[in-house]
Formats: sequence, structure tokens, C-alpha cells
Amino acid sequence: MEYRLLGGSGLKVPVLSFGAGTFGGGQEFFDAWGASGDIAQARRMIDICFEAGVNLFDTADVYSDGRSEEILGKALEGRRLDALISSKATFRMSTAMGPNEMGSSRYHLRRSLEGSLRRLNTDYVDIYHLHGFDALTPVEEVLDTLTTFVREGKVRYIACSNFSGWHLMKSLAVADRYGWTRYVAHQVYYSLVGREYEWELMPLGLDQKVGALIWSPLGWGRLTGKIRRGHPLPKVSRLHKTADFGPRVDGEYLHKVVDALDAIAAESGKSIPQIALNWLLQRPTVSSVILGARNEEQLRQNLGAAGWNLTREQVAALDKASDTTAVYPYWHQHNFPERNPKPV
Repeated sequence: MEYRLLGGSGLKVPVLSFGAGTFGGGQEFFDAWGASGDIAQARRMIDICFEAGVNLFDTADVYSDGRSEEILGKALEGRRLDALISSKATFRMSTAMGPNEMGSSRYHLRRSLEGSLRRLNTDYVDIYHLHGFDALTPVEEVLDTLTTFVREGKVRYIACSNFSGWHLMKSLAVADRYGWTRYVAHQVYYSLVGREYEWELMPLGLDQKVGALIWSPLGWGRLTGKIRRGHPLPKVSRLHKTADFGPRVDGEYLHKVVDALDAIAAESGKSIPQIALNWLLQRPTVSSVILGARNEEQLRQNLGAAGWNLTREQVAALDKASDTTAVYPYWHQHNFPERNPKPV
């Protein structure tokens, strides 16, 4: 397994990591991604990850109302020092209804971190994310709080998720101004059918040394190879329940990308998901791609995305098939590549 530095930090992470959002169950949204409340099954999935050299496990307090963290913590008993744990806070857990039970205030982040540490059965989290931007809480309060967590030893590194460019850049500038801890990573949605990350966040990540941790790398379940032109959505697909919560993807555009994946699968012998994941591993700023898996077979298949590389020609074919016109002002900037070159 290849390891890369996480952004501008000294922490090395595997290029593939495991998303524990499938641990827990009991909520319709997370059940659609795959739900396992079985500790033994969770341990088996983690064993497979360790065997492949994957030691980064990603979760969040809101995943199945804390059950994901609880199961991950129990599954890692006796192996905590071998693992890197990533968790998140900001969103409201369904059992917490008070006015301060969401957001990134000092009050909420402190309560969230303490809850996560208790459920994970650990005294520190390796990477602690803000799950989303809180426009109501001053950035100074947020970063002062996160820096305090780092100084207390309860958090090793801080990261964010789902920020826009100005959210991230303002946060980095404030951190630099006061000498506070910087975000070293940004957990983002990025795939062959969702390339908006490249328009602003990728150039920002290159400039500011913020590594990308990729969530939903198979395009919200669309790049499994099971969605085909002229055929109905497969019976077993989370899109039946989650499509309205995620990005919209034009059907013909999706089929064009899948056609390109099919051609490369035929010449390489790799599966469509493996090719889509490998394409991400060759993109600038990407530190790790987070894999989700319903079962052992799917996990092993996805782990096969590492250890090899698409050819330059294959990457170019996928780039062309998945290219779209950027929104303003990016399409205007792209008209002047001599001043605004695309990341390569």
C-alpha cells in the first residue's frame, strides 16, 4: 500500500482508507449505504484493511447517531495504536434537540469531541474534521477551540469537509494570523462524474498544501458498472433512497463516462470501480480515497484499485469523457490558461 503525506503535515496516510459509515444502522439514509451492527463483521472488515496496509478509518458522530463510532471503537480494541481514526463534528445528532446541539461553536465542539472519544473508547482522534462550515460562529472561535484540542493531546490534526473556497482560505488566513493550528486536509466529494472540486478547491489545496480526502469516489454509487444505458436502476442500489440527497448527474453524461470506463476495463482487465478509483489516485492533492463497502467481497474488490496505474492515454480518455463546462467565473478563467493553468 502506498502512503502519502496528508497535505502539508508530517502524517503519512494510505492512499486508500476505509469509511465506517456502513457500521451501525437504524437510520434510513445510512442503511441505504449498507448497515452492519455486527461487531464480528466489523472486525473482519478491519482485518482485511490491515492485511492490505490500510490503517485509516473514517467515521463521524452523526453516522447512525454515534453507533458507527461505537462499533469502530469496539472493533479496534487492542489495535488502537496501529490505526488512524478520523471523525467529524458540526451536524446535529437526531437525539440532541437543544439550540446549541449543532454547529461549530466552542460549546458544541467540546461536547461533540468528548462524545466521540467516549464512543470510540480512545483518548485522542488522529484527524478531527468539521463536517461542514458554520457561518454563524466566528472563525476565530472555531480555530481557537480546535487548537486547544490539539494542545490538550485529544486531537492530532484538524481538517474540514464540504467547505467552499472562501471558507477554507479564510480559515487558513486566520490560523496563520494568530499562530493557530491549520487545516491539513479537506474531505471532499470528487469523482469522474463530479469534478467540481478541480475548479477552485484543488488549486487552493495545491497552493496552501491542504490534502484531499475523497468521499463518495464512485459518484454517489453511479460508477459501479451496474448502471447501464437503456436499463432500469438495479434493485440493489442506494440511489433508490439517496439520489435526491446527492449531486444530480445527467444520464447521458454518466453513460458517456461509463463507456470510457468499459473500454479501459476491456484492455486492462480491471473492474470499472477499480479504474474510477485509480483515476482519483493520480489527481493532484489527493492524499487518500475513502472506500465504502457493504461486504467483504466489495471491500477486496475496491482495495484492488491501488498498486498499479492507468496509462497516460487512459487517463486522458477518462478526462475527455468526463469533462464539463465549468460555471462562472471558472469557465472565464479557463479561457486564459497561460495565467490560470489547470492543475495536472
